[in-house]
Amino acid sequence: MMAYFIDLGKMDYQDAHQFQLGCVQWRLQDARRPDIFLITEHPPVFTLGRRGGRESLAVDEDFIKSRGVDIVQTERGGDITYHGPGQVVVYPIVQLRQAQLSVRAYVDMLEEAMISCAADFGVMAGRDDRNRGIWVGNNKIGSIGIRVRHGVSFHGLALNATLDFEHFSWIQPCGLTGVGVTSLARESNVPIDFCEVKDNITLRLGQIFNRQFVSIEPSLITGEAA
Repeated sequence: MMAYFIDLGKMDYQDAHQFQLGCVQWRLQDARRPDIFLITEHPPVFTLGRRGGRESLAVDEDFIKSRGVDIVQTERGGDITYHGPGQVVVYPIVQLRQAQLSVRAYVDMLEEAMISCAADFGVMAGRDDRNRGIWVGNNKIGSIGIRVRHGVSFHGLALNATLDFEHFSWIQPCGLTGVGVTSLARESNVPIDFCEVKDNITLRLGQIFNRQFVSIEPSLITGEAA
């Protein structure tokens, strides 16, 4: 089955969010349209899920803003998380009803894509009942937070490839205590190239979702949605 694939490059979180919403609307307008998978990397930003997350801040909000980092409320599930350079972020816009996927099965597939990708770089990651996403021991390496609107998913996954951990010290990741974060670069015995991780997670998502990706420009969506 064919799906559109859009590489947004490095994009501000709020710009990517608005584009996501446009993709969701585009997908809802015509059931014959394909699913869309967006891949991107964000400048430093903290996002809050529907469970909130400000109580999980370890530093003052004014300090965060003084460092040029935004705190953005979103409609995704989960608590607070961080996005930044060196983290691969994927936003699948998938019509779950047409794909005959439950939300749980869909999240399982996102986790499986990240687990398979990590394994390709020599990192053995797994699931943890405390929180969706993937873990290496007690350290989280990949996060998931989604929202479904009229059967169409948005938001998605974030896999720590080569990112710096300074900003994570400013929060309790996902609102959990006694846990840490890690990355492929920290856990792997081989050098990690960010672009190779992007290519690998794209390959794994295509395999797991049984999609043949066709790369398109964002203007195809924005033009048709206008």
